[in-house]
Amino acid sequence: MKSYRKELWFNTKKRREYINITGQVRECLRESSIKEGILLCNAMHITASIFINDDESGLHHDFEKWLGKLAPEKPHSQYDHNGYEDNADAHLKRQLMGREVVIAVTNGDLDLGPWEQVFYGEYDGMRRKRVLVKIIGE
Repeated sequence: MKSYRKELWFNTKKRREYINITGQVRECLRESSIKEGILLCNAMHITASIFINDDESGLHHDFEKWLGKLAPEKPHSQYDHNGYEDNADAHLKRQLMGREVVIAVTNGDLDLGPWEQVFYGEYDGMRRKRVLVKIIGE
């Protein structure tokens, strides 16, 4: 069995962004030369997420509205966590959207559904953060 590990780095221009990283994840798979196995992709920061969904701007706007209702950024004083930082909402958004995805690798490709794409979700951006891609298989 082979194992592959790579870190992808991001520095968003805004506090919240959704970045389609499917191409970068596929490139990791190509570099690994693994044809059958499992790929794990996870955010290495507690205010970011990895998730799979459709690459459609209306849906991304809906994520923002939904997350804004469940974990509004302001007022910052509503959260016990906020003291030195003002990012309690980002921690909650990450819990809702998820830390990682696991994707089957079949015939050297990501075994995704027809509309599925891999996304990096950033909820407390404008600083350097990383994502781990770990692949095991043969």
